[in-house]
Amino acid sequence: MRNAFFQLARAATVLCFFVIIIGGWVRLTDAGLGCPDWPGCYGVLTVPQTEEQMARAEGFRPDRAVDIGAAWREMYHRYVAGMLGLMVLALAVIAVINRRDPAQPVILPIVLLALIIFQSLLGMWTVTLLLKPLIVMLHLLGGLATFSLLFLLARMARHAPRPAREGQGLRRLAAAGLAVLVVQIALGGWTSTNYAALACPDFPTCQGQWWPDMDFQEAFIMWRGLGIDYEHGILDGRANTAIHMTHRIGAVIASAVLLWLAFAALRRSDSRRVHRAAWLVTGALVAQVTIGILIVLYSLPLGLATAHNGMAALLLLAVINLNFTLRRTPVTVPARNTAAAGRTVPA
Repeated sequence: MRNAFFQLARAATVLCFFVIIIGGWVRLTDAGLGCPDWPGCYGVLTVPQTEEQMARAEGFRPDRAVDIGAAWREMYHRYVAGMLGLMVLALAVIAVINRRDPAQPVILPIVLLALIIFQSLLGMWTVTLLLKPLIVMLHLLGGLATFSLLFLLARMARHAPRPAREGQGLRRLAAAGLAVLVVQIALGGWTSTNYAALACPDFPTCQGQWWPDMDFQEAFIMWRGLGIDYEHGILDGRANTAIHMTHRIGAVIASAVLLWLAFAALRRSDSRRVHRAAWLVTGALVAQVTIGILIVLYSLPLGLATAHNGMAALLLLAVINLNFTLRRTPVTVPARNTAAAGRTVPA
């Protein structure tokens, strides 16, 4: 049963990645309100198809035309997310049944189930609160948290020796790198949910300036009350510019920290596993930064914008993988040279 559990965890991790990609695609194609109700769509479990269903759908929101294409995109996302929820439920059930096995994780599958339930609520509030940026951003972060925990659960199938005491500084640096990346991903979510991705249409400057006119106070108001329709954004140009520039500055800081982390891992450890994990972080970071620049230069093409969401998830996974590897692999510092390695240190 344990092998089946970990195989299911790996399959759920892959499916969760596709849920994240599809969720970004739905948001980027303006289909987040393709269904104005939840969990169904205009009162049906698929989308309106018959004349009677269409007539009823038109009465849901008289101010908005029924868009069947957007409705199908939104429902497709819900179907796939529902499949993921069933898989996480199965993981929790197996974990409870097999809880007497010392190698069986129990707490993490239950935490994942609670997180999936909360994600469902966030999905409902995304629709009922009309794409409120804070809720949409939390929904994105919740999806990435689910993805990360599923990945860790799948990694637990491999047993590794306890790490030695040395290398604590490198592990703390890895944890700091993960924290910085999470903040940067949240900034990216805030940029996307406020439709600020093209507030700076040029690169590396913004609107032809290094520091354009911006309104930071208005840009980061988390909650603006109920009943506001946020589709296509409500902020003015100065506020959106502030959001976009904050995301750019965050990208520079996060890139510097993660490159420092990767370099430190390569320099301070002689473990091939650690080196491989560090190179994965470097590759994912370079790809993500490149995609982000191309998005600005080519005015937010759908393919690149969707890839930016997916690569953010993979970069997060790479950093988590490096953290996990550092905690499961003994970190030994390589000698700088042969003479130094053989030199006797006086007492």
